[in-house]
Amino acid sequence: MTQNNFEPTTLSALVGAHAEPGGPRPAIMVLAFEGWNDAGEAASDTVRMLSHELKAKKVAVLGQDDYYDYQFSRPRVHRNASGKRVIRWPTTRFFRAALPGTGIDLLLVRGVEPTYRWKGFTAELLTLAEQENVKALVAVGALLADVPHSRPIQASLTSEDQALQQQLGAEPATYEGPTGILGVVAETADAAGLPTVSLWAAVPHYVAQAPSPKAQLALVQRIEELLALRLDLHELVEDALAWERGVNELAAGDAEIAAYVKQLEQAQDESTLPEATGESIAKEFERYLKRRDRGDDGNEH
Repeated sequence: MTQNNFEPTTLSALVGAHAEPGGPRPAIMVLAFEGWNDAGEAASDTVRMLSHELKAKKVAVLGQDDYYDYQFSRPRVHRNASGKRVIRWPTTRFFRAALPGTGIDLLLVRGVEPTYRWKGFTAELLTLAEQENVKALVAVGALLADVPHSRPIQASLTSEDQALQQQLGAEPATYEGPTGILGVVAETADAAGLPTVSLWAAVPHYVAQAPSPKAQLALVQRIEELLALRLDLHELVEDALAWERGVNELAAGDAEIAAYVKQLEQAQDESTLPEATGESIAKEFERYLKRRDRGDDGNEH
């Protein structure tokens, strides 16, 4: 565990403290990519929710044909608001929104993991980040893991930056092995001196299909803490509860799955992670709301 000498602060506070008076508004980039880095689409759904809730405006798009094999990442046909059929090409889009209560912005990046030229893609992405005055980066991902659906899903915060480990309570990354574009962007940004943290949620591998609202809830709540941000999470909490009830029904109808889930529960309960049941999610959310609405004096507003 990282040893902190003081209470963790927020990334938004660190960025805001270095903002130049009268200069362009600094930004924190929050990015997620569909594909290998996005189990249950929890990461991309998290960034999509931030864009929607903060009414973010699109500011840029990365080139398409240079980075994608359309037989692998196929374009999709859909109907727009006027009912016209249009083709949506796989790409990476940038949206900008003000971070409420601060003098900084969020640059929200949502895309499809590219097929080709990862180094060129990363260089173009980080060049655009510099143009948008990005001062810190949050890489958001989700991975499949041997975890039970009936226990709290953990969202881990890691960083290679020792200062950020201490200031934000982040852990040093320990993973070694194959990586996706998210890992490439994070490592390149860190090597370039851009303060970078990675936020990952573990999705039960036996319910890997999208959506995964419980994993998304874990990511969103951790982002709220990281950015001192408040969002209306009631609908997402309801979706997470409904998702868990559905998986409970699935497990109840399959003795093999039920036995496997019980094994995972026992393993996690014996670890250092907090024990909880599905019904406790709502209670934990209520406690979370109360904590969030308390002032520094400990009294509710």
